[in-house]
Amino acid sequence: MSEKKERYLVTSALPYANGPLHIGHMAGAYLPADVFVRYLRMRGEDVVFVGGTDEHGVPITLTAEREGKSPREVVDHWYAHMKETFERFGVSFDNFSRTSTPLHAENTQTFYEKLKEGGYVSEAESKQMYSPTEGRFLPDRYVEGTCPVCGYKEARGDQCDNCGSWYEAFELLEPHSKITGGPVEVRETTHLYLDLPKFTDRLKEWVGSQEHWRDSVRNFVLGMIGGGLERRPITRDIKWGVPVPEPGFEDKRFYVWFDAPIGYVSSTMEWAQNVGEPDRWREYWQEEDTRLVHFIGKDNTVFHAVVWPAMLMGVGEGGDEPYVLPYDVAANEFMNLEVVVDGEPRAMQMSTSRNLAVWLHEALDQFPADLLRFYLASILPETGDVVFSWREFGSRVNSDLIGTLGNYVNRTLSFTEKYFDGTLPRPDGLTDEAREAFEDFKEMEARYERRMYAQRPRDAFGELLAMGRRANRFFDAAAPWKSRKEDPEAARGALYACSVLLGSIAYHATPFVPEAIKNLQGFFDGPIARVSDLEPLPEAYGVSGAKPLFRKVEDGEVEAAEEKLANAARG
Repeated sequence: MSEKKERYLVTSALPYANGPLHIGHMAGAYLPADVFVRYLRMRGEDVVFVGGTDEHGVPITLTAEREGKSPREVVDHWYAHMKETFERFGVSFDNFSRTSTPLHAENTQTFYEKLKEGGYVSEAESKQMYSPTEGRFLPDRYVEGTCPVCGYKEARGDQCDNCGSWYEAFELLEPHSKITGGPVEVRETTHLYLDLPKFTDRLKEWVGSQEHWRDSVRNFVLGMIGGGLERRPITRDIKWGVPVPEPGFEDKRFYVWFDAPIGYVSSTMEWAQNVGEPDRWREYWQEEDTRLVHFIGKDNTVFHAVVWPAMLMGVGEGGDEPYVLPYDVAANEFMNLEVVVDGEPRAMQMSTSRNLAVWLHEALDQFPADLLRFYLASILPETGDVVFSWREFGSRVNSDLIGTLGNYVNRTLSFTEKYFDGTLPRPDGLTDEAREAFEDFKEMEARYERRMYAQRPRDAFGELLAMGRRANRFFDAAAPWKSRKEDPEAARGALYACSVLLGSIAYHATPFVPEAIKNLQGFFDGPIARVSDLEPLPEAYGVSGAKPLFRKVEDGEVEAAEEKLANAARG
């Protein structure tokens, strides 16, 4: 293990509590964070992993109005649903909170007051869309129209999903209410703004120094800063959200983008209270050697790498309560779906409104979490958009997970139990082949660790598969099925070495398939540890009652899953 232990605070983007989670959510923010956190814990680092649901803003109220429910009823339902789904998938949050708590409201108002005291909040008239038939101002996402940049017909009131352009709702062509379809008009309203341009120089210097960030994130943010930052509204004409503690703004609420990232602080505070040390949250937010790592989808980059750091800078001024800035913003690309229509596979964007998605809770009803985690880990969108394929899911699980890793584990354990009574004492000496395999493993372990600490779990996953292939080559060369008859002690020694490699494979597989490794420990008696850390080697390994760790994915299961997506695509 490394000599100096680092302190980490890891977060995943807060999902809107207005619908179920799909596999794109998992690949973009939650699985990579969980894998990273699990490894940090194994290495003995000081790490807290917080999350929660984003329960304010227009997506919630839209859902509530569509379903004839109150926003509270909507968020209560989906908070419970998401919490259970995360648990079923094995996402190991230290605390999973929600932004509708009194604690969070208090924190949001405190952030506002401190930013106002620092001179970073201003008041201004703005143009906003008003629905005469509904008699109210419409928040951006209640408005649809034609994108003024690319001409996309179903553009949202704040951003075009087709070309990614940002604009004001009043810039839309042919705007209309998303609720009624009726016409909307431009009217003046007063809002509070975060004076983002005042942070330009500090943000530019800070981002420019983050050489360990992903190039795509760093270059995008520097380009945005260089193009000129604008004030951003922090209030909205909406009744569901955190109240604004300002005279004249009683009927407004904080804009969801303002209060959502503060949810990370609230969740950490809640965690500290739950462990009986209510002030301990400060260690992770206010001590400068903390490494704050945000795992997000790339569409959240602006908020996490520009706006949120500016808020932290402004709130932490004066030295009384400085806040750490993000150590890394691990922004992942998007995941699309392979949809097989009339025998032809096509890559399509997910569409939750059309039910064109792989819903996680439904997938977990069909397959163990470890199988889904394994496949998603192999295609995490770290450097570019990726495609989820049910066909490839079955192939990867059956060939890589079962055929490579599972097969090696099964062969080693079954040979040990069947021919050597499940006991492998340490041999007097290692063969040259065993020593060479151990040295190869040490190199792969080091590469795995470097990739994991760089928030590249998919690259680390590649090293895990390489370990499996190398271990299988060693097993094949040792050929215990032959040597057990010709030279039993040589076979026993080779299986001992195989067990050392098995322990390392299990160690490095734990962040990806934790349930399987937990099951393995029920019948494998030996350290789940890196070869690099085994000095001296264990006195013995043992096996009793070994069982296969994974089940095969059947062709019929893949075909049924593909047909479900095809039906959604056909409408």
